[in-house]
Amino acid sequence: MLRFVKTIALGLGLGGLILSGPASAPSVHAQRSRTGIRKPRFVKPSAAVRVITANELAALLKRDGSRPLLVNLWATWCDPCREEFPDLVKIDSDFRAQGLETIAISLDELTELKTGVPSFLRQMKARMPIYLLNVADPEPSIKLVDPQWSGALPGTVLYNGKGEIVFKHFGRFNTTELRTAIETLVGARQ
Repeated sequence: MLRFVKTIALGLGLGGLILSGPASAPSVHAQRSRTGIRKPRFVKPSAAVRVITANELAALLKRDGSRPLLVNLWATWCDPCREEFPDLVKIDSDFRAQGLETIAISLDELTELKTGVPSFLRQMKARMPIYLLNVADPEPSIKLVDPQWSGALPGTVLYNGKGEIVFKHFGRFNTTELRTAIETLVGARQ
């Protein structure tokens, strides 16, 4: 499976994706009681990861004429994805109140969903919904996101309220260009 997922980085397509459900069980941190004995306390992960099918992806991408949608496809093993993720988190924070909906779709392997993915999301302080696409054949999902997308990561697509693509970039996005596209879109809605 790893061989197929790594083809994304090479721009050959999404390959065989394995994506999972909840990010992980709450992490355990030690906390000292008044007696000095360390007791575990449970800390909820900052972002839960939910499994979606191709049909659920289609439903997420469907716009009803209201809110624009920013979709980022990424993986923890993808260096450009990791580099741009703090910018994605900041964009989500800056534009959420103006009506922009942001979602991130991780393409990591199942084994990373209990370790690397939740750890990365906590480190990034991600608040947007995070999904994992669980499909046998990735090609239809690739075409759902953008018919011209090869599946290379990272992938960033901005849809207007009608579901039309108004900005897309495959590879590390230019933050200024993406912000300008979002400002134009949310400014046009007001």
